Amino acid sequence: MIGLPTSTPIYLCTTPVDFRKGFDGLTGIVTASLGHNVTGGALFLFVNRKRDRIKALWWETGGLTLWYRRLEQGTVELPKPQGDQSHVTIDSVELAMWIAGVSLKSAKTRRKRMKAA
Repeated sequence: MIGLPTSTPIYLCTTPVDFRKGFDGLTGIVTASLGHNVTGGALFLFVNRKRDRIKALWWETGGLTLWYRRLEQGTVELPKPQGDQSHVTIDSVELAMWIAGVSLKSAKTRRKRMKAA
């Protein structure tokens, strides 16, 4: 797993992407479809039509980084965006679960109980 700062926004594009696209093509999707600036420090995730491959685009100091992951078996689930958006926002815990194949819609976060003083 990649080590990201905890405050890094993570945007998952819910529309499958042509995986022949590289830095420039994915940057165009971030700008035109997602409405974000690729140099803003966020991590952008993309999947192919078969949902067995993931690309991640991230701006680091000095340039863009592109990661590519091929799942050996199974597929990832694409969550449903709200409204007419073409992406969802997730956090680093949800990212780890998503890559591991856990359904984000069925995952539940338990509320922590505060101990009485």
